[in-house]
Amino acid sequence: MDRVTEWYQQLDCISKSEFIEKAIQFYVSSLTAKDGGSFLPHAFLSTMKSIVSESTRRICNILFKLAVELAMLLNVIAATHKIDRATLERLRGECVKEVKRTNGNFTLDDAVDWQEGEE
Repeated sequence: MDRVTEWYQQLDCISKSEFIEKAIQFYVSSLTAKDGGSFLPHAFLSTMKSIVSESTRRICNILFKLAVELAMLLNVIAATHKIDRATLERLRGECVKEVKRTNGNFTLDDAVDWQEGEE
């Protein structure tokens, strides 16, 4: 009862009975574990969902801008270089292999080294 007296006001409970009721509900939900989120307060879950949603929105905006810049670059390259379809397909296959091999960590320096090695 000393702990109940100490904690019930700190947790914004109106009475000791309310605190005990919430403690029992939490304990029972932890025993049954029907809902993994039942251990976390609703406000915390809501906040985390908002953070993830905002992060997703920002990432999508950045990816869109990157896609536009890449499309521009590809159009400039296509306009200034005459590359036949067969060479393009072979290059695509080689690039897929190289990107997989490097786990996506492929830089312009890597491309220059790779092109110099093919000459």
